[in-house]
Amino acid sequence: MLQRITIPRGPIELAADLYLSDSTAATDATDEATSMRTVVLSTPGSSVKEQIGANYASRLAARGIAALVFDPAHQGQSGGEPRDLEDPYRRGEDISYAIDALSTIPGIDPERIGVLGICAGGGYAVHTARTDHRIKAVGTVVPGNMGTSFRGFQPDGAAAALDRMADARVEESRSGELARVNWLPDTLEEAAAAGLTDIDTTQAITYYRTERGRNEHSTNRRLSRGDSLLLGYDAYHLVDQLMTQPLQVILAGRVGNTGSYESGMQLWKLAPNPVDLMVIEGAGHYEMYDEPEYVDAAVDRLVNFYSNNL
Repeated sequence: MLQRITIPRGPIELAADLYLSDSTAATDATDEATSMRTVVLSTPGSSVKEQIGANYASRLAARGIAALVFDPAHQGQSGGEPRDLEDPYRRGEDISYAIDALSTIPGIDPERIGVLGICAGGGYAVHTARTDHRIKAVGTVVPGNMGTSFRGFQPDGAAAALDRMADARVEESRSGELARVNWLPDTLEEAAAAGLTDIDTTQAITYYRTERGRNEHSTNRRLSRGDSLLLGYDAYHLVDQLMTQPLQVILAGRVGNTGSYESGMQLWKLAPNPVDLMVIEGAGHYEMYDEPEYVDAAVDRLVNFYSNNL
């Protein structure tokens, strides 16, 4: 069962889908013994709620765990201007606003709320859980630290990139026009022309930009001025001191160039309360988004984790 809801977020609203199984949908809100475990999903950069988040949320609900997936502020069907902004700090705040909303829904137990972060959303979920201890359990699938990733993309270093971004923002202020860049090439042909033929880039484009996973609300565009925020971000800052919740890390066994394997292992070592580490052999990063064999294996492990820790 799917319920479309809106999440108040200051002057704007976030568009969200709440997935419930038949059994959880029928829960009596006055019966504390049957109040729902619920997981808030934090999804990859550029994705919308109908994509990777829906694949995991629907499976969790089918196994008796309610799951909420939403479009981040400034993206998808959620409010917020300017559009296409990827602000890692706002992405974290979105999760906390989602928990605010869940806490008002009859039948949902505010003491049994966890998060599930996927790819960049894994880093955002971890960063939020450090200081929002309403989150009782943290699950991650191929988690990424966007700060580490973006700093690694700069051929002449992050500081030089910030200098360029400063100049670009001055020009934007003068012209009134906001620049946007692609997350990915729009087609495999564009990727090949740019010399991007590695398997991870190819699989990312095949997921996001073809019928396999494309969604009309996912623009594949990122507001350039947000990149300076990403360059200064560290999703795992103070994790070793503040993130006391139980942690599940699920990684793709084929180590590619996304950095998620290395990021997940770093998180596992930093976390004060690591509970379970799973490496799914044969899977690539983007195959963890929708390949049934790999997603089902991950969800099996996540259901056990949340059942024991929420």
